[in-house]
Amino acid sequence: MVKLRRPLLAAASVSSAAALLAPQPATKPLTARSVLASPVDAPWSPGSWRNYEAKQIPKYDEEKLRKAEEELAGSAPLVFAGEVRTLMSDLGRACKGDGFVIFGGDCAESFDEFSVDHVRDTFRVILQMALICTYGGGQPVIKIGRMAGQFAKPRSSSTETIDGVTLPSYQGDNINEDKFTAEAREPNPSRMVKAYHQCAQTLNILRAFSTGGYADLSRLHNWNLDFVEQTQQGSQYRRLATKVEESLRFMRAIGVDTTTPEFTQSNFYTAHECLLLPYEQAMTREDSTTGRWYDCSAHLLWVGERTRQPGLAHFEFVRGIQNPVGVKISDKASPDDVIEILDTFNPKNVPGKVTLITRMSADKLREHLPSVLNRVKAEGRAALWVCDPVHGNTYTSSNGFKTRDVAAIKAEIQAFFDVHEQCGTHAGGIHLEMTGKDVTECVGGDMNAVTVDGPRGLDTKYLTHCDPRLNSAQALEIAFMVAERLRGQAGLPAMLD
Repeated sequence: MVKLRRPLLAAASVSSAAALLAPQPATKPLTARSVLASPVDAPWSPGSWRNYEAKQIPKYDEEKLRKAEEELAGSAPLVFAGEVRTLMSDLGRACKGDGFVIFGGDCAESFDEFSVDHVRDTFRVILQMALICTYGGGQPVIKIGRMAGQFAKPRSSSTETIDGVTLPSYQGDNINEDKFTAEAREPNPSRMVKAYHQCAQTLNILRAFSTGGYADLSRLHNWNLDFVEQTQQGSQYRRLATKVEESLRFMRAIGVDTTTPEFTQSNFYTAHECLLLPYEQAMTREDSTTGRWYDCSAHLLWVGERTRQPGLAHFEFVRGIQNPVGVKISDKASPDDVIEILDTFNPKNVPGKVTLITRMSADKLREHLPSVLNRVKAEGRAALWVCDPVHGNTYTSSNGFKTRDVAAIKAEIQAFFDVHEQCGTHAGGIHLEMTGKDVTECVGGDMNAVTVDGPRGLDTKYLTHCDPRLNSAQALEIAFMVAERLRGQAGLPAMLD
């Protein structure tokens, strides 16, 4: 696994590095014209997406957009090609059954909510979840944060109407503001540059925490968040941490050196939805050692249900980058659709290149996923399967809050494991919108539960800028459930018996 060891280098320092990733200059302004889907072997460049219809991308002032693209293209990469290749290798092993992926982080990052504490708290919850699943399942866990780039969000409508006034929809802090004024909702390319600088800070924080001693396994008890401490999940975590500490003492007693990086550092990757293509192109670099193009805004990029169609700009851009890519799959995706995605994004059938992220709800998953799994398996296609149990379970509560029910989320994960067992395929991971804060945005949970209303109702700490997120206690509850499923697959007894 890649270690996030390097602090983000200044642009001047990067330019003198031996493994320079040359910036791709901004090209012609955005266009939006529909053409036929390109074949797998068609010529590709970082800007070839501009010849295709681009959905979910705002209309900018072209001169302001050009200046922002030029500034980004001349900036330092946020991640490096070698790190991306290492993630591909890790995902490849998971694709073959040796590994499990945990994606976690905010629905949408914001400028106002950014802080060291916020990044740290979400990071350590993911560390906790990974420890729980590693101990439970006995296989490596790949940790990927929805961080350092998860700003833009797709919208079902390009406009929003309130009290008879219609304005552009809020599309994320790197595009416009959520305040309902004409000025705030005007797409502003300079916000991409501001987002870049926040991403650089976020990656510096993650690198510091992952390699600077915070992730040391000897600090297991210190990873518990204060508000989780008194919950059932906090108690379970303390018991698990004690068991791991006992194992570490045993290893030290027989001569194993537990001060090496394998015990004191963690491996952490970043990912976000590949939505704002002017930003993604500006962050795409040619690797000097291979001559291949990498989107250096994140280690992994994914495309969603609204932008993964052949013949559209996002499909064209993603097919050419060398990063591992994720593709969201709903019940609307047929086996033929999925095979076309794999043909285009992974023509050489490389394990780890494509992660298929299902988002269906439990009942629809049980009905629709088996035929897709069986087709992919029968054709010998390499695909890592991950469950996104949150997006298919969103609804509006009786008091007007967009929310999700923890019970429904857990039911979809159980269905995901059941169907993979039925089909003889590997359930390879989970993808959650979650935070380290004690928010009250998703209802339910075994202990310290969130209710629609009341003392711990949705309105108590509903802080999200977009979709509802699991809080830490709810995320740990799900991690323990997943760990028991992994443990059961390995034929092991219950984890904390």
